[in-house]
Amino acid sequence: MTDMTLAPAIILPATQATPEVNFDFAAHRLVLKGEAYPENAAAFFRPLLQAIEHWLQEKSSSQEPVRLHVALSYFNSSSTKLLFELFECLNGFARRGVPCELHWYFDAEDDISEEFGQELCVDFPSLTVFLIADLDAC
Repeated sequence: MTDMTLAPAIILPATQATPEVNFDFAAHRLVLKGEAYPENAAAFFRPLLQAIEHWLQEKSSSQEPVRLHVALSYFNSSSTKLLFELFECLNGFARRGVPCELHWYFDAEDDISEEFGQELCVDFPSLTVFLIADLDAC
């Protein structure tokens, strides 16, 4: 089995419509930060999801938790769908024994984003979800 801790990091700068991506597989730290409303959400998120799925399939023997940090100040409905696919992927691996954490950052003044984070706890019960009322803390 390949040691996927050697998988190359995925680092993409934020654009006007896409978040910064910093997937440091060696550190088990995955970060999405900024805004997410790409014209084609699937084209942006699917390759990221595939990379995570591949890495997790190889990583499953490690007990170091996967930590996904999401700090999105805005995301549209098509991005929400793909984010849910990502969260469900992690939730599935967590059910199989791979510890997975979701760190959901939101603006303390944004009740909608806070409620969204609370719903993630219900929708993805195998994930350990942390709600952090500070977008800049990510």
